Amino acid sequence: MSPAQQEPVPPHPLMPELYGDNAEKRAWLRQIFDDTAGDYDRVESWLSLGSGRWYRRQALRRAGLAPGMIVADVACGTGLVAREAITIAGPGGRIIGIDPSEGMLAQARKNLGIETVGGVAEAMPFESGRFDFVAMGYALRHVEDLVPAFAEFHRVLKPGGRLCILEITRPAGRIGRAVLRGYMGLLSIILRLVRPGARTSELWSYYWRTIDRCVPPDRVLVALRAAGFMDVRHRVQLGSFSEFTMRRP
Repeated sequence: MSPAQQEPVPPHPLMPELYGDNAEKRAWLRQIFDDTAGDYDRVESWLSLGSGRWYRRQALRRAGLAPGMIVADVACGTGLVAREAITIAGPGGRIIGIDPSEGMLAQARKNLGIETVGGVAEAMPFESGRFDFVAMGYALRHVEDLVPAFAEFHRVLKPGGRLCILEITRPAGRIGRAVLRGYMGLLSIILRLVRPGARTSELWSYYWRTIDRCVPPDRVLVALRAAGFMDVRHRVQLGSFSEFTMRRP
């Protein structure tokens, strides 16, 4: 079944308190990421307690990233995943970041000097079969529809290419869910106190709401297999850090 024939799979329901349709969602996300780009790396470091770099690097290695690969970092933001991809791919590799937020892309260029392209997961401005590896870090909840996004990942990968999607998923147990909700809520409160008037606390509050309402990993796996990927696997670290890994035949 082609992507056009499949039922849409939005990662979570629309949030009418923030936006009314997908067009408004795109505009809202682009603006809030532009507004928070300067704070993003610092807040992420607080959230991960400084362990984010090590975890991303290990996850990329587990997914099959190797020296010399050409990599697309989709929804690259400030380049947190790209930074670790550079260390693995080495001087013979190449990293290209894609993101709809020019504010985030500007930070990625400033931090890493990588090539960046404006765009979204559902319609990437690359020729077919260009990449050895595609990565998406903690942005699956921001796409409009998993079906065209996964079809695009499949299209731009070379045969045998690897895909790695990192995401925070809602813990299965009530206690784990309460702990994560409380932690994200506490972080939002702290950010409001530290940066009054800034939108950073609003963004991290939005993160929890999208995590809480996101489609479960099983539904993501079904959509990935329907897109034509093989060896589709899901690994969970520390109860909520999901790694989806697979390859294009």
